[in-house]
Amino acid sequence: MPGPAAGTADAAASTDVVCLGESMVTFLPSQPGRLADVPSFGRGIGGAESNVACALAAAGHRAAWVGRVGADGFGDHLVETIASYGVDTSAVRRDPVRPTGIYFRTATDRGTDAHEVAYYRAGSAASAMSPDNVPYEDLLAGRILHLSGITAALSADCLALLRDLTAARPGRPLVSFDVNHRPHLWRGGDADASVLLELARRCDLVFVGEDEAEEAWGIVGAEAIRAALPEPAVVVVKRGSAGATVFSGPRPGPRSSNAGGAENAPASRSTEGGEAESAAGAGSSGAGGAGCDPDTVTLVPALRVDVVAAVGAGDAFAAGFLSATLRGLPVRDRVRHGHLMAAAVLTVPGDLTDPPARDHADRLAALDDDAWGRLRLGPGWTAADRAPEEVRTP
Repeated sequence: MPGPAAGTADAAASTDVVCLGESMVTFLPSQPGRLADVPSFGRGIGGAESNVACALAAAGHRAAWVGRVGADGFGDHLVETIASYGVDTSAVRRDPVRPTGIYFRTATDRGTDAHEVAYYRAGSAASAMSPDNVPYEDLLAGRILHLSGITAALSADCLALLRDLTAARPGRPLVSFDVNHRPHLWRGGDADASVLLELARRCDLVFVGEDEAEEAWGIVGAEAIRAALPEPAVVVVKRGSAGATVFSGPRPGPRSSNAGGAENAPASRSTEGGEAESAAGAGSSGAGGAGCDPDTVTLVPALRVDVVAAVGAGDAFAAGFLSATLRGLPVRDRVRHGHLMAAAVLTVPGDLTDPPARDHADRLAALDDDAWGRLRLGPGWTAADRAPEEVRTP
């Protein structure tokens, strides 16, 4: 039986993850091509933090999304659609004046020059979020609070909100932060993307891509990224087709957490399963500084995926990693579950899809190094009870 919604007396026990951020109505093209040439668009939803909440709820976790939408039809559509995934939307606020944000995009890969996105989010309801108008009792009610750098770029009030939520305070949930650097959002504002480094250093778990760390901060390489982020207990550096490198280790400081220590659950020391782990001290990895225990460094190769649309994969990866963190799985398996959740999204046209069944994902995450390396996933793989690569050797 589901527990009570976030914000009640039992909320801390009943809510696994609370996600805060802007969600928008997305208009997806009916065919490839320039925005100027696409004749029609289908309606969907998009938002990094609500995507994570939807994926976690679909995977069986108790997730809540906190945001602000307009008192309009697009706001109705967002709240109803996100709730349909099983996400608690009871703490979403409606703005009687500002509209719900929308955007249009092409069908091309976000990383290519051909990709186009037209945002209509300036002055949106979500950009008015501030420490004065969001429900803190709901935001702090879960085991994990998941935030994104996108929110910090929306307005000065949104940045103030993230600074407040990442401040050390008694009983603070484990704070997860996806850097999510979006260069266009920082143009012409009072702050710049260096703020994302400040915010990340105040969190417990950080997701950051090698490419965005170089673009936003001029930092190159996983170890240099860890050196710039010594405070978080876990730093996940996403390296595209090369996979991910995770730096994990206990950190001093007033970062009390309601997540039961899951962020630092012991990682397997085995070198099987496609990962290499080594103890890297502060001197070699730049992690932690004086007084910190050595990091455990976990490298996990990416999967081979027949990509349908390269959108939403980062949010899905974060959801898979958080799901496995909540379950107390070893670090290697957390990354593998992140890769699997990302593969589910990469093999469909939109930002959201049903994840693989938990037992199916667990079987794949438990594969040995060779089998993981052979695994290739394509459209429809999540619906199969067993992927062909589990039983077939090429």
